Amino acid sequence: MPKMKTHRGTAKRFRVTGSGKIMRAKAYKSHIMTKKSQKRKRDFRHETEVSPADYNVVARNLGMK
Repeated sequence: MPKMKTHRGTAKRFRVTGSGKIMRAKAYKSHIMTKKSQKRKRDFRHETEVSPADYNVVARNLGMK
C-alpha cells in the first residue's frame, strides 16, 4: 500500500511539539476586535493544545497515525 499523504490544509493550521502534542491557534481572532478587551486579545496570541476529542482526526490528517 502507498504511504498516506499529509492533508495540506491541516498541516498549515496545526504543529506537533517534540513530545507529540498537537498545538493549534485560538479562534475568534480575525476581525471585530474593537469590542474585545485587551486581555482577551492578548490571550489569542498563545497556542493551545488540541482537545482529546479532535486529536485522532487531526493526527491522522497529519500522517501521525
